[in-house]
Amino acid sequence: MRAFLAAIRVGDVCGGVVAEVTRSHGAAVVLDGFPARPLGSIGSLDMPWGRRSATAVEAGRRITAEVTAVDLDEGRVHLSLAATEHPELWAFLKGLRLGTVLSGTVASIESFGVFVALDDGPEHPIHPGVGFITVPELSWRRIEAVSDVVRVGQRVSCEFLQFDTWNGEARLSLRAMRPDPFQEFADRVEAGRKLRGRVTKLVPFGVFVEVADGIEGLVPLSELTAEPVETPDGVVEAGDEITVVVTEVDRERRRLTLSRVRP
Repeated sequence: MRAFLAAIRVGDVCGGVVAEVTRSHGAAVVLDGFPARPLGSIGSLDMPWGRRSATAVEAGRRITAEVTAVDLDEGRVHLSLAATEHPELWAFLKGLRLGTVLSGTVASIESFGVFVALDDGPEHPIHPGVGFITVPELSWRRIEAVSDVVRVGQRVSCEFLQFDTWNGEARLSLRAMRPDPFQEFADRVEAGRKLRGRVTKLVPFGVFVEVADGIEGLVPLSELTAEPVETPDGVVEAGDEITVVVTEVDRERRRLTLSRVRP
């Protein structure tokens, strides 16, 4: 068995027969050339795009799938049906590199993100575009609606983040093409600095205060007033202008922590 597996390489296309399908583990495949037991495995993420269920494959069906990994210790070959059912799209996505700038046209706006039809990419078998931008990657600033940032038909250039094998998408970032305002803010502000800001939101654990354009920091409950309180209600209201002190600037997590009680 080990010698058989050692001859298989990632990227090879293997044939075989589906031996078993389970909802939790996907499909087990008896590979051509090794009939003794199933060595092939197709996980749920590697089923054909748009058919992520036990009905995507069935026991006794012959399949052709691309090898995505070979585990000699476990005696298993990980396979992808999505790769062989949509070879042009799979090859395009697999060939992309982190940080590559891709251009295209906004094809559809959804509450959860934006589909982009890429200039150099093939069509997607299910979605209106191969590129996809999640809401957090649209802008460095907090947005109320996706349509505040882009519109259908708009031309965009984005940075490639990753190949989403579940949906067969190129995950993109629009905000990466612009300077991060938080890092610019952190360059000129450090702990101990007093700032004037506007309360934007009350939450159970404190309040958020906008201290610069697009820069919000958290005042924890313990730093909101000298007297202990269980909620921010009654202490401040959304829209109030207050003076705060910077207690921490976390560049890596892009978090700003503030205090209303420290001098």
